[in-house]
Amino acid sequence: MDLEKQPQQPVAPAGPAPAGIRASDADRDRIADILRDAVAEGRLTADEHAERVDLVYRAKTVGELEPLVQDLPAAGGAARPSASPYSYGPEGASGPAENLVAVFSSSTRKGRWRVGGRTNAFSLFGSVEIDLTEALFGQRLTVINATSIFGSVEIKVPENISLRGSGTGIFGNFEVDTLESADPEAPVVVVNGYSVFGNVEAKPKRGKLITNLQKQLRKHLGR
Repeated sequence: MDLEKQPQQPVAPAGPAPAGIRASDADRDRIADILRDAVAEGRLTADEHAERVDLVYRAKTVGELEPLVQDLPAAGGAARPSASPYSYGPEGASGPAENLVAVFSSSTRKGRWRVGGRTNAFSLFGSVEIDLTEALFGQRLTVINATSIFGSVEIKVPENISLRGSGTGIFGNFEVDTLESADPEAPVVVVNGYSVFGNVEAKPKRGKLITNLQKQLRKHLGR
């Protein structure tokens, strides 16, 4: 019998990575993306999101990553929305964070600017103001980490987005006026942090609305 003429047996497709295999950066980023979508959709609280993301980047194996998303639809391959009515740019949560620092001074970010996925605000005997009422959101979820020590961090948002937060005031004030937009695809701003003998406040600015992000982005980008 001529063995060379025998049909080759099909090779079985590779299955899921074994639980004990070392996790790659791409594995961690994939899980972080699922968690980011979950908090934007209201499936996770800001505290739950922060706790799980911390575990994601501590995980050493694939087996440690999968349980972090097993109770979320995306982990089981659930259908994702086919399209968003908003003209978001590329997701920016994994990019570099913007840092606003005020030490015995003030720092302000307002007007028409493009918001990244993460912003860190730090105030020490100073004041930081972040005004998102005319901003262009490059992605659906924006996370602001605010720290105030003998200072203040003030965040203003449009009335028709979702605003969530989690933080602590130690001899100070940490206050986030929670909002839930009627539009499930509207931008979501999550404010985390703490204040020590200071003030962190996030609230909507009355009369300021996001009405058409697609039109705003096209005008901003000159398209």
